[in-house]
Amino acid sequence: MAPPQSFSGVLLLVLALAVLDPAAAAAEEPRWAPALEAAEGLAEELWGAGLPGDLPELEPECRSLLAAFAEGCAALTGCLGRRARPVRLCQGCHGLYRRLLTLYGSIARAVGNSSESHNCAKSILTSDRLQIVVTLSEFFNETWEAANCANCLKNNSEGLSNSTEEFLDLFNKSLTCFEHNLQGQTVYLSPNNYTEVCKNCNETYTKLNDLYNNLQRMNRQSDESGHSAHLCIDVEDAMNITRKLWSRTFNCSLPCSDTVPVIAVSSFILFLPIVFYLSSFLHSKQKKRILILPKRIQSNASLVNIQEKYS
Repeated sequence: MAPPQSFSGVLLLVLALAVLDPAAAAAEEPRWAPALEAAEGLAEELWGAGLPGDLPELEPECRSLLAAFAEGCAALTGCLGRRARPVRLCQGCHGLYRRLLTLYGSIARAVGNSSESHNCAKSILTSDRLQIVVTLSEFFNETWEAANCANCLKNNSEGLSNSTEEFLDLFNKSLTCFEHNLQGQTVYLSPNNYTEVCKNCNETYTKLNDLYNNLQRMNRQSDESGHSAHLCIDVEDAMNITRKLWSRTFNCSLPCSDTVPVIAVSSFILFLPIVFYLSSFLHSKQKKRILILPKRIQSNASLVNIQEKYS
């Protein structure tokens, strides 16, 4: 016989209060303390009575892993939110992301102490339709892959790669140069004369721009091995910021290193029609000079001599 609906509701409430996080309950201690103590006592009696059915209780080891994963999610979410603008996700959050991957792996591998039915992976990851832990893990993985953070980090993801550190160093030097040469003028004022910025920061900006183009070229070449052709979001955002300051705010221009070849090719194409018409004119004029002259008609005297010879 099924228990009455009111009893089922009371039972669910008792179990919910019994598994409340002690830290959360402490915040409301004056209000929840008596009810929590009563619920814990009643829950122990119910468990001791051997209630039928598979109640969703976790082993201590599994509960500890779940709590650690929840803390890791909160820490990584806070890091991503704080470093959203300007984008510094890969630089500041790679340690938290690696820790979360380790915690998820521990949940997927760990087994409780009692029996196979209390496997942590089964209890935490696949015991319900929503699968919150799996959903959270997939969200962080997709965000990390979309940011292409692997292209900024070393192979083992323990830190930034040498090329990324070199780029960020030049980026910081460029911003410092901009700030130093502004001489107290803010970039949000009406356009002023920024010739000092363009002149004094040209070398640093050129190095930064060349390094960024180099990194892009290397990344495209490694695209065949399965990596994304994009650089990590930190590097792309830093370069976008610098280029906007250089071209839009300061109205500076960067000399193109391919100017001479472009001018040479353009000049050659421009003079092609002139060369063509000149050669055509000379050729036609020379053809007029070399005419085939017709043979002269022999005189009557020569014809008479020929006739006398053969008569």
